[in-house]
Amino acid sequence: MTGKPVIGITMGDPFGNGPEITVRALADREIYERCNPIVIGDASSMKYALKVAEKILNINLKLHVIKNVDEAVFQYGTIDLLDLALVPAGEIPDSSDQAVPRPFGIGACKTGGEASFQYVKKVIELAMAQKVDATVTNALSKEAINMAGHHYSGHTEIYAEFTGTEKYTMMLAHNDLRVVHVSTHVSLREACDRVKKERVLECIRIANEGCLALGIENPRIGVAGLNPHCGENGMFGREELEEIQPAIDQAMSEGICIPEKGPTPPDTIFSKALGGWYDIVVVMYHDQGHIPLKIKGFVYNREKGHWDAVAGINVTLGLPIIRASVDHGTGFGHAGSGRANELSLKNAVDYAIILANHNQSQEGGTEP
Repeated sequence: MTGKPVIGITMGDPFGNGPEITVRALADREIYERCNPIVIGDASSMKYALKVAEKILNINLKLHVIKNVDEAVFQYGTIDLLDLALVPAGEIPDSSDQAVPRPFGIGACKTGGEASFQYVKKVIELAMAQKVDATVTNALSKEAINMAGHHYSGHTEIYAEFTGTEKYTMMLAHNDLRVVHVSTHVSLREACDRVKKERVLECIRIANEGCLALGIENPRIGVAGLNPHCGENGMFGREELEEIQPAIDQAMSEGICIPEKGPTPPDTIFSKALGGWYDIVVVMYHDQGHIPLKIKGFVYNREKGHWDAVAGINVTLGLPIIRASVDHGTGFGHAGSGRANELSLKNAVDYAIILANHNQSQEGGTEP
């Protein structure tokens, strides 16, 4: 990589909020000053999203449809789209005769699932071939991709398979609050069974490496317990004694900084993280990490009846390529209305740029 990193952005489900969010994000000139973005998706959906942006937000951008990354112009005001042509124009509602565009009202479907899956597969191929320096994903529907015959529980698992990665974890981040997960898309009952020393230790190591990649010189790791009060010395469960503490002891022997030298009760660890005690928190299951992040990043305005902020990002750590993502869903209920919030996508692009620049400095021996 030389100069600004090339960032491949998947459009997300063509019937969701991804196309509109992409247009709104790429209307920000600063993104083009820091990177060269290219969208992987469908021209039919992006053309509609451009109409929505023009009519509702007075955003006027051009679409440059290409078949190869080498054809991109990377100029502000023009969105480079690598068009996979998977969604016929007739399946996207036409807004040309509408004073104000209306929501699609389509929801999860096989066509959208197949298309969004292929966008992700393509951007992975581009990254593995070093055609792009980092990847950023808009939201897809797990239901839709399974309807299309692709049986994955989310982006993370798709990336793991197509990069041949066995050891990986999800990191969520909102400003300085960061979490990584021992398990994600499994039942709560199965999540408890997955709290094993080897996996907890693996996540602590990946969390430490992820912080270093973000430029944090001496990462401080917080490790959440699984049970109330961290099990109260075995009264409420023995996972802390038999699995989590041994993992912490091993990590500390390797030089990893865990300030409390043991697991921290889940009901206080995030208050401490917000207070600056840790640079990242290792959590034991999906909702243990997602709930505090979304409380901080998602802000709903009751008086105005809309979301003031949908912030926060998702980074898959442990992959041979960079992947950052929005931390919200497809928004089928209002897709096509022009009300989508682009903040999470802009946050994800920002993280992708930081990680790509770090890779360049490591490979080239110079500061980005």
